[in-house]
Amino acid sequence: MTVCYNKLWKLLIDRRMSPAQLRRAADIAPNTMTKLRRDEPVHLSILCRICGVLGCDFSDIVTYVGGAEG
Repeated sequence: MTVCYNKLWKLLIDRRMSPAQLRRAADIAPNTMTKLRRDEPVHLSILCRICGVLGCDFSDIVTYVGGAEG
């Protein structure tokens, strides 16, 4: 499974919010932010918290790119 969080980073720019501000507001661990930066899968509950803080939907922050998982 491959995901891409480019929409999240663009949304943060539009909202004039830094990744650090999002991390604090959504109570996200630093290692989870690293996973987001690396386009690695994160737990659905994390995405729910991000959407809650930003007032958006999953489709506004993540894109499913596809791919095979071993």
